[in-house]
Amino acid sequence: MLLKLLIAGSGGQGVLTIGNVLGNAAMLDNFHVTYLPSYGAAMRGGTANCTICISDEEVASPVASTPDILVAMNQPSLMTFITRLEAGGQLLYNMDLVDSVPERHDVDIFGAPVNRVGRELGSERGANMVMLGSLVKLIKIIKIETVMQSIEMMMGSKKKLAESSLKALQAGYDGFPFEK
Repeated sequence: MLLKLLIAGSGGQGVLTIGNVLGNAAMLDNFHVTYLPSYGAAMRGGTANCTICISDEEVASPVASTPDILVAMNQPSLMTFITRLEAGGQLLYNMDLVDSVPERHDVDIFGAPVNRVGRELGSERGANMVMLGSLVKLIKIIKIETVMQSIEMMMGSKKKLAESSLKALQAGYDGFPFEK
């Protein structure tokens, strides 16, 4: 099994955090993982994306030029990477910041209102954790409890941030699949 993911958005949306938490959780679940972050010169507001490969065998390359799953946190990211998505793959996009999705009859498309859910939980900054919860439910190979453990390991010293992140993660997991 080899799962290739590309997570994309703009700087400040927590795209790299999604990848980092997911990659650590996959390692905790005894998978082989590669994580390759990429971000533009302007951190907040610039482009940011990362590729993650999760496998039950060693991963030969961290590059996911044709990902199985594309997570798009905004419209520009969706438009940039939609053509790279593998036929038979899955698109998970932020319904609050994506106005139109190009037609692709060869992929499964799921939208999640992650900014709205984050706002309802008290902070729109939690949108990335809502998206991560939806992604974990979509891919079905990493346990939500392991992702929670990864969050606690990474944010444990920041109790309030860890608590709000765990709440947002659970909301995304419980809400997926969201209605379009």
